[in-house]
Amino acid sequence: MTRFYVNLNLRVADRDPAVVGRHLDAGIAAEFGLDPVLMDAKSPAWHREMVRRFDDAGLSRTLHLPFFDLQPGSADTRIRAATRDRLRLAMDTAAVYAPDRLVGHAAYDRFLYIRSFADWAARAADTWAEVLAAWPGHPPLCLENTFETDPATVSGAVAALRERLPAERRERVGACFDIGHWYSFAEGKARGNLDAWVEALAPYLLHLHLHDNDGSFDQHLGPGQGEIPFDALFALLSARGLHPTATFEPHTPAAFRAALSFAAARPDFFAG
Repeated sequence: MTRFYVNLNLRVADRDPAVVGRHLDAGIAAEFGLDPVLMDAKSPAWHREMVRRFDDAGLSRTLHLPFFDLQPGSADTRIRAATRDRLRLAMDTAAVYAPDRLVGHAAYDRFLYIRSFADWAARAADTWAEVLAAWPGHPPLCLENTFETDPATVSGAVAALRERLPAERRERVGACFDIGHWYSFAEGKARGNLDAWVEALAPYLLHLHLHDNDGSFDQHLGPGQGEIPFDALFALLSARGLHPTATFEPHTPAAFRAALSFAAARPDFFAG
């Protein structure tokens, strides 16, 4: 399996074909970002053509499912229904891409559900189970931390979903640790609790999102352009015998170049 990917938002790709060429010319596997605006604007033929271009280049991919305004564990049945319907439509499109991984946001809101996490997790598990049933042969789904400040809420969401699935499908659900979200949104810079996050997610960790920032916001810099302790992350992973796949998420050309340099300097982790 490909060891690393670089993000490629499909709406950006439609607006600026040069970003697609950048991946194809450099032979870089992509994590395609599928958002609802693009989903509603493009036909299946458009997606098949994108897949053809990457297939012709011999490049694999992962796919990030939509997340705008989606709340799989909402207490409001209508919000859950809308979330389920959008994600089920996304699974139809995802199947066209035949990705190695699927990434979705855990989307736990502590301000709404801090007193009822177990109920939230059960509802979220039901939503995701219905979504996954739309594609029985789906690749591993990795639930990603975004604004969560407690790693137990992310690992708990994964555990609840695994319990909701048949035993033979439980290993096809895991976690995606986004270190940039940890450092900024989860106050990782101030708390210095990277080891607690890795420990909590370790039983489920399948994928990483790698980008950098200075702790003030989710800046999506290239690794080494901010302050995130990446060496500490890889030491923690190595100590636990973990070797998840990874997606770099640069948002500028300079960050893109920094991500590729970072991967090239660590062949023990990122080589195929």
